[in-house]
Amino acid sequence: MTPLHTGLLVAFYFIILMIISYVTGRKSDNKSFFLGNRQSPWYIVSIGMIGASLSGVTFISVPGWVKATQFNYLQMVGGYFLGYLVIAHVLLPVYYKLNLTSIYTYLQQRFGNYAYKTGAWLFLISRTIGASARLYLMANVLQISLFNALNIPFAVTVIITISLIWLYTFRGGIKTIIWTDTLQTIFMLTSVIITIIYIAKSMDLTAYGVVQLINDSELSKVFVFDDWSSKQHFVKQFITGAFITIVMTGLDQDMMQKNLSCKNLKDAQKNMKWYGFAFIPTNILFLSLGVLLYTFAQQQGLSLPERSDDLFPMIVNSGKLPAVVGVFFIIGLVAAAYSSADSALTSLTTSFSVDILGSTENNNVLTKRTRIIVHLSFSILLMLVIILFRVFKADSIISTIFTLAGYTYGPLLGMYAFGLFTKLKVNDMYVPIVAIATPIIIGILDHQSMSWFSFQLGYEKLILAGLLTFVGLLLIQKRDTI
Repeated sequence: MTPLHTGLLVAFYFIILMIISYVTGRKSDNKSFFLGNRQSPWYIVSIGMIGASLSGVTFISVPGWVKATQFNYLQMVGGYFLGYLVIAHVLLPVYYKLNLTSIYTYLQQRFGNYAYKTGAWLFLISRTIGASARLYLMANVLQISLFNALNIPFAVTVIITISLIWLYTFRGGIKTIIWTDTLQTIFMLTSVIITIIYIAKSMDLTAYGVVQLINDSELSKVFVFDDWSSKQHFVKQFITGAFITIVMTGLDQDMMQKNLSCKNLKDAQKNMKWYGFAFIPTNILFLSLGVLLYTFAQQQGLSLPERSDDLFPMIVNSGKLPAVVGVFFIIGLVAAAYSSADSALTSLTTSFSVDILGSTENNNVLTKRTRIIVHLSFSILLMLVIILFRVFKADSIISTIFTLAGYTYGPLLGMYAFGLFTKLKVNDMYVPIVAIATPIIIGILDHQSMSWFSFQLGYEKLILAGLLTFVGLLLIQKRDTI
């Protein structure tokens, strides 16, 4: 694809999103921006959440990740489904019973204002980093595919990318997002399927041949049981997957905001179960694409890129596949990145508005103008963090996100576990100290684990951080509650 074709394709795609934004964002207010008037069809929310969860990270990183970890990622995906069941039957009933707009309001009711603000700030930091990492992938590929040829700097690429997202989300918020995310999920999965079809054609493979090739490949190994010290051991991956889902979905305002826009608890639970189940075959699809990409590169004598995240775009731009693959690659990438980033920007605005500024769907402390300023401010913040990712040249973004989750979401896990499974009260003013101390301790243990314990910490840092926070809250409990 020429830069002109790429630019026209992105522009056409953006026009479609703007049309949806215009239709859904008319006469919007805080209630529609935050929760879509609680009228979202559960099946539409479910489809959209698939795209929001996968994002450009899955689209780019998971296929490239196959070389290093084979199909081991499916062990974690299996744990995800268990986590979705916990969310559906433990967390959602609490959120609906309390009629929450921001899920962190629960912490205020359970512990007090310090815990509430701590939970909100943990989310704001976590989601800002996560959304920036996902958008970094898309901006990087657009830079290679379009903006390098136009001699446009990466910083300008980032500004354009974020500005487009801001334009179609600032009016309708979540009311717009549930529809744009559904469209983008369909585009993304269609893109992957068509890419697989064309790669198979180029390799003279039938559908059965594709399945056979993947099954016989050494890259399709799923389970690791024999090496307990490995990060990819089944028990570690499965349990960590469940906890990652609980915190990065169930304790995340971004993902829960969509659930809370459903008509009632029953619909929200349907959404969570169907969405969780669909996540398994969807990830198998992306991992299978990874095997085909590596096999195709080997057959064509293509040199593998240094960064695994560059594999997919490198093959698409190699000239070895028909131009139509490049078209669907750009569509899929933009859809994947936008479906995650647009909802992240909306949830960041919602959390800051509700949790920090004190607005609710029924109490318009926050004027529309102020909400737009908050929305714009987070857009600028995302731009800055994306540029930092470029400076530090992170390799596999999906690995980076899961690693960071242990530090930022771990304290949230401990706080909610303590609140839901004990009746103890704590000295609320000390909660921020516990939340800050936990990541520091985890960082020290992570750095010294091999020398101290001859054991390498993996993504289970998340569980350990949750446990440390739980213990920390026990230490600051009010003694009259024993």
